[in-house]
Amino acid sequence: MAARLLQRMLGSRRLLLCSLPQSSGGSCTRAAHGGTDTGGLTKQAEATVATDWKKKLTPEQFYVTREKGTEPPFSGIYLNNTETGIYYCVCCNAPLFSSEKKYNSGTGWPSFSEACGTCGRDESNTNIMRRPDNSLGSTRTEVVCKQCDAHLGHVFDDGPAPSGQRFCINSVSLNFRPGPGQ
Repeated sequence: MAARLLQRMLGSRRLLLCSLPQSSGGSCTRAAHGGTDTGGLTKQAEATVATDWKKKLTPEQFYVTREKGTEPPFSGIYLNNTETGIYYCVCCNAPLFSSEKKYNSGTGWPSFSEACGTCGRDESNTNIMRRPDNSLGSTRTEVVCKQCDAHLGHVFDDGPAPSGQRFCINSVSLNFRPGPGQ
């Protein structure tokens, strides 16, 4: 209940920042508990989190997942991967997509018809979220990791039946582990 109230008051981005480990001496905790002058504290927390991500990720992974970039088409390591297994978030290791739902869309990026945990059109048990993206002057739907807010790619309504969805995902935002599919 308190987490929902904080999320409404601060927005999901600040709540996520406050849930990550902080090396800034707890300033984010003060911001989350209703301090009045939180502008500088939030910027400090964001800078700390960005530094932590830069330490963990390669420059290309950071660009795609944290700065909403895109890898060049036909360049990703998982584009032509046909092994059975699960694709995980490169940032937090949340399971995202099963190889059973991967297909060749011909677009230059790994494509999936649905996320792990999808039941029909219900994605409430998945580790992805959809967000509107107007960055290129037209409306698209961004796909992000629900656990760590990593940019993964976009989803389009031109995929195969039965879902009709095409999750167009950057390889650098994923880690693949072979094994039984989902």
